[in-house]
Amino acid sequence: MLTATALTRIVAAALEEDAPWGDLTSTTLLPADATATADLAARESGVFSGGDVFAGAFALTDPTITVDLHVADGDAFASGDVLASVSGPARSILTAERVALNFTQRMSGIATLTAQYVRAIEGTKARIVDTRKTTPGLRAFERHAVVSGGGTNHRYSLSDAVMAKDNHLAVLQRGGTDLASALRDALQALPHTTHVVVEVDRLDQVEAVLAGGAHTVLLDNFSLEDLRAGVALIGDRATVEASGGVNLDTVGAIAATGVDVISVGALTHSARALDLGLDLRIDG
Repeated sequence: MLTATALTRIVAAALEEDAPWGDLTSTTLLPADATATADLAARESGVFSGGDVFAGAFALTDPTITVDLHVADGDAFASGDVLASVSGPARSILTAERVALNFTQRMSGIATLTAQYVRAIEGTKARIVDTRKTTPGLRAFERHAVVSGGGTNHRYSLSDAVMAKDNHLAVLQRGGTDLASALRDALQALPHTTHVVVEVDRLDQVEAVLAGGAHTVLLDNFSLEDLRAGVALIGDRATVEASGGVNLDTVGAIAATGVDVISVGALTHSARALDLGLDLRIDG
């Protein structure tokens, strides 16, 4: 969830990074009383995300700047559409411009890619979820963008759920610990609200995971045939998640196997920033 506190913290850090001692160009070349109006224009089609972040970059730079958003997060737009308008002191608008655009282009790129994955699995019961493969420090923005595109968030951090992956299982196996027993012991120690996910890479691992009481079984890098077998084996005993080898060419077939969830790291680690620009007009 993108909170006001996270938004302010992240945007303020970006503004400080970009102009640690002020904007030398704007303050030395532009008259202090110059005002301007600027339009956030789409150079290509996509799905919008980051409206509050865009506005926040200008507000934190200069609270006298006015931002009017013409689309909401999750709205589709076409090339040439004006997505927002900004007005106020020209110096301040130009100081905040790059940070505002960087965030909005990045977030809209993620939302647009997510929407493509969501469309690719229409008609199935599966849902598209993100992963922790996010840009350090920007997770709140990138996870918000996934939701803007119609996707769903996975656990936000390591503190939010138990998720035993291959390396965890390797440590248990090396120590001679029985997986089912380890899971049962963990569930006894955890609050009853904590969700437990266990990743497997072979069908013969599934029964031990279910015996341990896992809520979700993650089938990692399974073939389509093995995904179908895994769905049949697990039935309604746990949620079935698929991951690995997921792209726009394969996601439809993966969803058709009957899995409940498809996690896609590419939503955040490989999304291309959309081409959005700020077209400025000097007032007066």
